[in-house]
Amino acid sequence: MFKGVSFSFPTLLTCAYVLLGLFILYWCFWISYTRYLHPLAKYPGPFLASVSRSWLVMQVAGASADKTQRKLHSRLGPVVRIAPNEVAISDPGAIRTIYSVNSGFTKTDFYLPWRPLWAKYPDHFTSLDERLHASRRRIVNSLYSMTNIARAESGIDLCTDLLMSRMREYADTGEVVDISSWVQMYAFDVIGQLFFSRMFGFLKEGGDHRGYIRSLDTLLPILAVTSAMPTYIRTLFLLAGTMFGSVRGALTALNEIERAAESCIAERQQILKNGETVERKDILSTLFDIIQEKGDKVDFGLTEAKVEVYVALFAGSDTTAAAISSILYHLVKNPQAYRKLTEEIRQAAASGELSVPHVRHSEAVKLPYLEACCKEGMRIHPSVGLTLSRNVPKGGGMICGEWFPEGTRVGVNAAVVHRDKTIFGDDANEFRPERWFRDNSKNMDRYMFQFGGGSRTCIGKNISLCEMYKMIPQLLLSFDLEDACTEWNTSNYWFNKPSNVNIIVKHRSGFMK
Repeated sequence: MFKGVSFSFPTLLTCAYVLLGLFILYWCFWISYTRYLHPLAKYPGPFLASVSRSWLVMQVAGASADKTQRKLHSRLGPVVRIAPNEVAISDPGAIRTIYSVNSGFTKTDFYLPWRPLWAKYPDHFTSLDERLHASRRRIVNSLYSMTNIARAESGIDLCTDLLMSRMREYADTGEVVDISSWVQMYAFDVIGQLFFSRMFGFLKEGGDHRGYIRSLDTLLPILAVTSAMPTYIRTLFLLAGTMFGSVRGALTALNEIERAAESCIAERQQILKNGETVERKDILSTLFDIIQEKGDKVDFGLTEAKVEVYVALFAGSDTTAAAISSILYHLVKNPQAYRKLTEEIRQAAASGELSVPHVRHSEAVKLPYLEACCKEGMRIHPSVGLTLSRNVPKGGGMICGEWFPEGTRVGVNAAVVHRDKTIFGDDANEFRPERWFRDNSKNMDRYMFQFGGGSRTCIGKNISLCEMYKMIPQLLLSFDLEDACTEWNTSNYWFNKPSNVNIIVKHRSGFMK
C-alpha cells in the first residue's frame, strides 16, 4: 500500500520547520490581536496577562494574588487586565453593578472544577444558572437563617467550652499557641454540632480528625489553579497531573470529603432506622424533614442532602477560621484596640449585659467596639482573596463608566476593594476599629464584600458570624492574650488562610479559672 513512499530525515525536518513556522505565525497574530485589536487592549496590565491566562494561573499558584492585585491597582488604576478576556476592577461602585440581584452578570466557568460531579444539581457555590440557583437555594434557605442557627447555641457553647479548656492547658504551661489551627478545629466541631448534634472530635483529639484539614489543604491549591486555567486545558492538566503526588492527593482528598458527607448521612439514617431520636433539631434533621415533606415536589432527596453536608465540610471551617484568626491577630498586634475591646467585654459581663459563662449571640452583637473589631478584621483580611469573576451579560454592560462587551469576564476582589482609601479612609491599610464610628460608617458597610453580594451572598454567613460573636468574647473573658512577636503567614487559594497566628494565653486572675 505504501510502496514507493519513503520518509527521509530532511522531509521530516521540513515538516517540523513548517509546524514551527505556523506556531510562531499563530502566536504573532494572537499577540498582535490581544495587544492592539482586542476590546480589552486599552486596559493596562502585565504583558503576559494580555496574551495568556498563564499569568493568572501563576499568581493563583503563588498563593498571593490578593497582594499582587493590590499593587497592580495602586500602580495602574481601577481596571486591570488579568487575562486576555478578563479584568479586575477595584472601583467599589462595581460591586452593586456586577453582583446585585438581577444584574444579569453570571458566574464564569471558574467555579466548575469545584462542583461535586456526583450531584444531580450544582451546589449553591458552583451553580452558574441564576434561576436554578435561586430555586434550589429557596428550598434550604431557612436552615441557615440566624434564627435557626441561634436555636443551636447550646451546641456551639459545648464547642466553646472545650476550646476554652484547651486554652487553659496552654495558659498552665505558658507555651505559645497557634490560635489559627485551634480556631479551624473549633469551626469544624461547630459544623458537627449544627448539622449532626455532635462534634467531629477535633478539639477533643487536639488534632486533625481523620485528616479532614489536611485533605482541604491538599485539595484547595489544585482546585484554585485548575479554575484559573482555560477550560480546554483543565482535563488534560488533571490527567497529566496524576503523575504527581500533589494532584493525586487532591483527587483522593476530594473523595475523602465526599465519603465523609456520605458517612454522616448513613449514620443518621441508621439512627432513625433503629427508632432512636436526636436530642435537638439539627440541620440534618431538617434536611430529612424536607425530603419527607416535599422531596418529590422539589426534587430534593438524599443526594441533595449529601451536597449540603459536603459543602459544609468543604467550606464551613476555612472561611470562619480565617475571619476569627484575622481579628485575633490584629488585636494582639494593636494593644490599644485589644485593651479597649477587653474592657468593653468585661464591663458588659460585670453589668449583666453579657451572659456568663456562655455569651449569647444576641447580646454580643450589641457591643459596639466588638462589632467594630469584627468588621475591621474581616475588612483588612477577607476570607476569600481572589476575584469573584462574572460574565458580562448579552449586549454588553457599563461598569463605573466603562463599557465592556458581552462575554467579557469581570470581577471585584474583596481583598482589594476593602483597602480603598476613598471609602475607608487614608488609613485603609491599617487595622483601626475606630473607623467604624465615623460619620460614613453606613457607606463603608455598603462596600464590605467579605461574604460576596446579592443573591450569591455566602449561605453560611450567619454560621460564621454566630461563631465569631460568641467565641471571641468568651476567649477575652477567660484569658489575657499577648503577642508572641511573630508574623503570620497567609496562603491564598481562594480561601485566604492564615497560619502561625502565634499568641500567648494567660489566665485571667480570679475569673472563670
